[in-house]
Amino acid sequence: MCALPAMRVSAGCIDFINEARFNALLAPSRPDPGRVREIIDKSLAKEALSLEETAVLLGAEDPGQIEAIFQAARTLKERVYGNRIVLFAPLYIGNHCVNDCAYCGFKRSNKEAVRRTLRGGELEAQIRALQRAGHKRLILVFGEHPAYDAESIAEAVRTAYRIKEGRGEIRRVNINAAPLDVEGFRAVKAAGIGTYQIFMETYHRATYARLHPAYTRKGDYLYRLDALNRALEAGCDDVGIGALFGLYDWKFEVLGLVAHALHLQERFRVGPHTISFPRIKPASGVCLDDCHDVSDEEFARVVAILRLAVPYTGLILTAREPAALRRRLMAFGVSQIDAGTRLEIGGYTEAGDAQVMEREQFSLGDVRSLDEVIFELVEDGYVPSFCTACYRLGRTGEHFMEFAIPGFIKRFCTPNALTTFKEYLIDYASPRTRAAGERRIAAELAQLPDDPQKAALMRRLEAIETGTARDLYC
Repeated sequence: MCALPAMRVSAGCIDFINEARFNALLAPSRPDPGRVREIIDKSLAKEALSLEETAVLLGAEDPGQIEAIFQAARTLKERVYGNRIVLFAPLYIGNHCVNDCAYCGFKRSNKEAVRRTLRGGELEAQIRALQRAGHKRLILVFGEHPAYDAESIAEAVRTAYRIKEGRGEIRRVNINAAPLDVEGFRAVKAAGIGTYQIFMETYHRATYARLHPAYTRKGDYLYRLDALNRALEAGCDDVGIGALFGLYDWKFEVLGLVAHALHLQERFRVGPHTISFPRIKPASGVCLDDCHDVSDEEFARVVAILRLAVPYTGLILTAREPAALRRRLMAFGVSQIDAGTRLEIGGYTEAGDAQVMEREQFSLGDVRSLDEVIFELVEDGYVPSFCTACYRLGRTGEHFMEFAIPGFIKRFCTPNALTTFKEYLIDYASPRTRAAGERRIAAELAQLPDDPQKAALMRRLEAIETGTARDLYC
């Protein structure tokens, strides 16, 4: 159907990355403490920050100012998202790729890579394994190859929704795949996708050109930069952006992500649904000696500043990072994490706990099961959520912002998180996790006012407990 675009098709694409402006904003300076406080206060009022304001926070090096940024990010996350953490799993469909990205284990010149595409029974087996673990939300990941065109992606989405294993079902399927043309995006949208995520990788042109050879499909910087414009024009109202930290200066990449978010907001009246910010990790057949290392402390600042700059955008912290660091950074603004993750093609049924580098795109830092991750979240005071209500009720794109910006979304999110969590506890949790989870639900209910909304929630929880109903949401 809609094949991947030919190379050098960026005519007419919009260029909104002004590197000279970025460099000027990031020039070394000592931010005025009063100005830093003003910007933090603006963010705490749930207003998106400008590039200039974001750059001021990036320039803060005084320990007191950095701690103020961290504390503000904690406060803002609680105000916008409460204590919910949305859980999902990535499912790698195929690793054939025509690109030759220097940092990626899927690159076409990597002779160590074991190439494979999941289809038919193999794909169904992975989906059933994920359902047996308790997953309700997936992101399907594809290499960039003509075999993974719009129709191929759409068929994988339809398969994910069709398979039912016991009480399990997939309720939201997101996509991480190659940029498509408008027709291609329309085709995958028609299959019922949630968010279409495309990583820019790096917003720095010279670095992008060095890492993505011009003879490959990914070598066209502007075509990739314009991809989510096409997705939104095609009706994909939830889109996700991302950068791979470690390819270039981390402060520059934060400005690139914020500029991308502002561009989408200005042009389409809706910013990205999610932002991803993984750090580069070792991969089979990859040797990068010139990485821009991002320390754990710098990475914490990335998370906190992004939270302050884009208050209503979901922030995704992946299992690339070790469990202890993920636990620490959760408080700074993360709203979504993956858990029980396997990156090998077929890894949910074939690899067990061992990582097979020749079948992975990169190495993982957190290989715990979904149940182990959920137990820790509950012990830390979070409510694990598998909610998909907004997507299924049409509260997406601009409509989502109508609910989210005034803060009304918490009326829906806490009840829906609790009902989906209750399902997990009854259907899949270990005894230890179920006991801890039931205590968490009771604590959350005790904090809700006694009103008709709480009464309705109690009825939904009772129906799930007695087995008379599933998939209840508001």
